[in-house]
Amino acid sequence: MTLFDDIYPFYPLQRSSFLFSGRLITTILVFLLLAASLLIILPGIRGKSRLFWMIRIVTSLFIGAVLVALNFTDDWAEARMTTNTTYKSFSDAVVNADIGLHIGLYGINVTLKGNPIVQFNETIDYNEMFSWHDTIEEEYEEALEKGLPNPILYIAEKFTISNPCGLIFQYRYSGRYASATLWTAFCCWILANILFSMPVILYAGYMMMATAAFIFFAMASFSTIMNAPQCVFSIGSDSFEAQYSHSFWLALATGLLCTIIGVLVTMLHFLIPEKMKEAFSVGVDSYEDEDVSYGEGYLNAVFLDGVTISPLSSKVREEHI
Repeated sequence: MTLFDDIYPFYPLQRSSFLFSGRLITTILVFLLLAASLLIILPGIRGKSRLFWMIRIVTSLFIGAVLVALNFTDDWAEARMTTNTTYKSFSDAVVNADIGLHIGLYGINVTLKGNPIVQFNETIDYNEMFSWHDTIEEEYEEALEKGLPNPILYIAEKFTISNPCGLIFQYRYSGRYASATLWTAFCCWILANILFSMPVILYAGYMMMATAAFIFFAMASFSTIMNAPQCVFSIGSDSFEAQYSHSFWLALATGLLCTIIGVLVTMLHFLIPEKMKEAFSVGVDSYEDEDVSYGEGYLNAVFLDGVTISPLSSKVREEHI
């Protein structure tokens, strides 16, 4: 045991801060690769269709990437504050720090950053992730063993089963239902893209509206936590409550975008159906009904020995050939 400016490092274990979700990085890379692969074919498309296809590809992949990424982001709701607080257990040392709580569909992310970062000969810059696959009891016990700062332990303890606030039940179940509906919206998005490449543009518009509907269902599921009694986090002399954050508003914007696309496609299908088919390259080729002349045809005499040939019109000769 050693003592550094009244800070007791009771636990020798090194902390491993949560930096960025690996699944979120994978999602972004996969959709960027898909976008690059599809945009490569644009030079082979002539005329004004090139711009239309570029917008179509970028918009569609943006919606798909958002639907998947929203499952792994940790900022559906968040709260921030700057306050003076005790730093570690068994110590009267007080630090000034920025404290952040970021809530996702599968867990919480707690940040602690000193003002300034170095205080009491120690770098105060923590970023810890607690997930609730079942409960966060085990991860909370690991945080105790690591000797994490008091503000992080206080916030994490609020999400344990034994805490009277019951936040774990509110956020875990609302997050699960929201995630399930987002994956359903992703399936609707896939079906919409398939239908856009077939001569059923109307149903593609319907599936885009279904995608928007499931996004709104996910938001409604997550919003149920705001109807429950809010638990106030009190640290030092200040307190804060979680509010909607970036991912929630991104889901709203994506849902509105899907709604606009679905409504426009449906309306234009009834107003200008032929032009819609032509725009999405699903119309019937116009040359099939045209009377195309292929010139004169010739019969092979080797196969026609002893056969009486009556004079034929040029069109009949072409059909026989």
